[in-house]
Amino acid sequence: MAKIPVFVLSGFLGSGKTTLLLRLLEECSRRHLKPAVLMNELGSTDTDGAIISNDRKEQVVEKLLDGCICCNKKGEVVASIEKLLLQKPDVIFIELTGVANPEEVADSLTEPQFIDRLSLQQVITLLDAENVLDYNSIFEADRNLVETVKRQTEVADLLVINKIDLVDSTRITKINKILRKQNNKAEICFTNYSEIDLDPVLKSIQQKRPRQEIRVTFNKKSQEGKQEKHEHKKSYSRIQTISLPIPQPIREKEIEKFLKKYKSSILRAKGYIPLAGKNQTYLMQHVVKRTSWEPTTYTGQHYLVVIGIDLNKEELTTQWKKVMQCQAPLVN
Repeated sequence: MAKIPVFVLSGFLGSGKTTLLLRLLEECSRRHLKPAVLMNELGSTDTDGAIISNDRKEQVVEKLLDGCICCNKKGEVVASIEKLLLQKPDVIFIELTGVANPEEVADSLTEPQFIDRLSLQQVITLLDAENVLDYNSIFEADRNLVETVKRQTEVADLLVINKIDLVDSTRITKINKILRKQNNKAEICFTNYSEIDLDPVLKSIQQKRPRQEIRVTFNKKSQEGKQEKHEHKKSYSRIQTISLPIPQPIREKEIEKFLKKYKSSILRAKGYIPLAGKNQTYLMQHVVKRTSWEPTTYTGQHYLVVIGIDLNKEELTTQWKKVMQCQAPLVN
């Protein structure tokens, strides 16, 4: 029996993993391949899963919510993959949270029950060109996050440097130089909106080329392994998420004002938001200091998910209630 190829999508919060996943699923449809997806969200609200489900309802998707796939959700990974295998997919895509270590997930694929059934094809790591050089200062409060992002880069087979339209050529050159020091074997692609050539990625499915020497590559720091896992879990425990309800339309500037007020602790924010005066729901995506809005056909509950380091949930909830009280009531 041929092994089912697996692709792991890694990269920090807001780097473009879900956008790339959507492109991969569209390409699978074009090639008449049946994909299965395992998605992991830090919070209990499934924003990225909703994007995938709304876009292609026929996809086989398993979701691990409210935790990190390589920490407190690690025990559920095997069971989730088993569920996907029951659907007999042609390929499996695993999208990690932004703070996950790809090594831990790759090790799960070498469990005895998967040795003859799964083949890790590639670890694809996405990086945000606008922020990647600033991670040292952004994560000053938690140095372990810097190491996590660095490790995501080191173990990648393909590095996708996203959002290059937001930086100049000098910065791109500097990014390339730094990445080559961290990983001199991976292919590097510079792009916008995760638009990469998918042909060489998916062609490997037909050619059945597994990732070589996975154990050797991932265990080159084996002597430090236990300590690294401990430090990662300790760092992850400082990552907080909170879901804030939106019972009525809100002004765009009020959302951005709220995010700016807590910019020192907020790393990522996203949600489906009804904007006042526009009579439509928008998908809002916020990464570090940039916010984007995209009109959608989403019809579910409205909310804002905030992800950050050592968030004061009580204060955020209180301030959010004050923001909502200032909005115009919903008119039916």
